[in-house]
Amino acid sequence: MADDHTYDDGRAERLMLLLQALAARIQDLQAHEDLRDAGPELMKLMGDARSELFHYEVRCTYDSPEVAEARKIVEQAKRQSGELDLPDGRHLDLDDSEEDLPWLE
Repeated sequence: MADDHTYDDGRAERLMLLLQALAARIQDLQAHEDLRDAGPELMKLMGDARSELFHYEVRCTYDSPEVAEARKIVEQAKRQSGELDLPDGRHLDLDDSEEDLPWLE
């Protein structure tokens, strides 16, 4: 499945295809077999759909692909900051501290 921290148009399209496939399978079972006998199969299909529907419903809490990429770049820079050699031997600390947030006082 797509990155768990983003919900893009491609993932939304896959959700539509998943729901359509579930509907088509139910119609097929109804026409050719007993729906009750297909319980395990339907439970799996519905579980997959339910999970993806949940992700769709909370998508506003996901990063856009652009924000996710920017976050990745910042995290990579933070990891690499420990490897920087400053001329006067100081340590570069990129972590936020409350001292750097005067508006919280």
